[in-house]
Amino acid sequence: MSVKIAMVGAGSIGFTRRLMQDILGVPELADTEFALTDISESNLDMVAQLCRKDIEGNKLPAKVTATIDRRAAIADANYVISTIRQGGLEAFATDIDIPLRYGIDQSVGDTLCAGGIMYAQRTIPALLDFCRDIREVAMPGALFLNYSNPMAMNTWACNKYGGVQTIGLCHGVQGAHWQITRAIESWAKREGKIGADETLHRRDVDVVAAGINHQTWFIKIAWRGIDFVPLLHELFSLDESMLKTEKVRMDVLKRFGYYSTESNGHLSEYVPWYRKRTGEIDRWIDLSSWINGETGGYLRVCTEGRNWFETDFPHWLEEPAPKIAPDKRSEEHGSYIIESLETGRIYRGHFNVVNKGIITNLPDGCVVEVPGYVDGNGINIPVVGDLPLACAATCSASIRVQEMGVEAAVHGDRALLKQAMLHDPLTAAVCNPEEIWQLADEMLLAQAKWLPNYAGAIDGARADLAAAEASGTRIKPIETAGAARLHTRTVDELALERDAARKNAAAADKGNMTKAA
Repeated sequence: MSVKIAMVGAGSIGFTRRLMQDILGVPELADTEFALTDISESNLDMVAQLCRKDIEGNKLPAKVTATIDRRAAIADANYVISTIRQGGLEAFATDIDIPLRYGIDQSVGDTLCAGGIMYAQRTIPALLDFCRDIREVAMPGALFLNYSNPMAMNTWACNKYGGVQTIGLCHGVQGAHWQITRAIESWAKREGKIGADETLHRRDVDVVAAGINHQTWFIKIAWRGIDFVPLLHELFSLDESMLKTEKVRMDVLKRFGYYSTESNGHLSEYVPWYRKRTGEIDRWIDLSSWINGETGGYLRVCTEGRNWFETDFPHWLEEPAPKIAPDKRSEEHGSYIIESLETGRIYRGHFNVVNKGIITNLPDGCVVEVPGYVDGNGINIPVVGDLPLACAATCSASIRVQEMGVEAAVHGDRALLKQAMLHDPLTAAVCNPEEIWQLADEMLLAQAKWLPNYAGAIDGARADLAAAEASGTRIKPIETAGAARLHTRTVDELALERDAARKNAAAADKGNMTKAA
């Protein structure tokens, strides 16, 4: 069989090359045509060279084309995959740095909070443009697989306003599933239920995770008929690493009774309890890895990865092509979904889809992350039912912020954007209403070149900030690097740990969330 897959944002080295290798690891997909497109011709060219090298080195019949003409890339595609970061690292830096001037200390800033909300304002218009191209020139019924954050808001906008079936994909569930599997494995060895040399794969542990992206909860965990939901806090408490690196998740687990899929740093910025007082942030985070809560940690590792890739690229070209094979595939959902739709083989994963009575105590129409089954008949989503009330309450607060964020982005509504930030849990815990109003206006001005949807509102933001300055009510910025910000290393510094630098640059999963051990 031959399919065409358009990859938009293909200058993303981690995702593009990894996903292509995963797809080509399916024997029936060995002759896939990959149409790569990006707004950066130089980034696109580097990634295309590596992809072609991988195909040639594995003697596969697949084909790679690369073009900055997005519409040409999408034409006749069966699948379209988005991995874009709208505004790139330049815009990302303002998502972190400007809120910090108002006391909002984010670790990642790509899902919720002030940074994530602004990220949606930039990304949603671009994705709706992609949807228009898919409707007009892709194959009928082409599926849009979105990896771009903020996942829930982007997927919501594409399904509601884009007119294209869009599935959001993330690897947070797989990562947490591995943590749970390792805890059960240790317990099983202590109890003599498995041998000292035996190991468990996450496939051995049955789970149901449900919620919204980055706030998804393990509501069912079973191994050999044993319910591990009520035992999980006790099992994790025996792991010194968990106690050190996952303090927020452990605290939420203790109080809610359910484990969150998302990493310590991510989870800490979606709720109002852990990052609202600068002096308390250190007690909830750990700096052995950025993903445990470092201020602006994801921005730092992305910046280091991009700088290293651009510098070290000639060496990447000289290396032998990695082996492409079924047993070399990553745990990213994309290739398995395409495999199932094309071959009929069944795949079970967790996907971001529109809530249509799936989680019964969250609003219909929002985007939920839930179990799904894929085969030749399509993507099938079972009913989950009610979430536990504390989990539902936390998700519901975020959903209403997401809803306002989506509508603000689609309509360029400055007032609604400010109201979204006003209701955001962490932003509201740190800032008063006037601070939030000025923060939103400052971010609109800083990101204006990526916000065509706000073309009619930028002058108003500028005028209101000028009026505040003239009246003496302009908020004075907080001079801080954040509670736990680390130095972004230069290329020379990265060269001292060359293998680690290359691994970071190549990774789609920069937090190593899905590694087996």
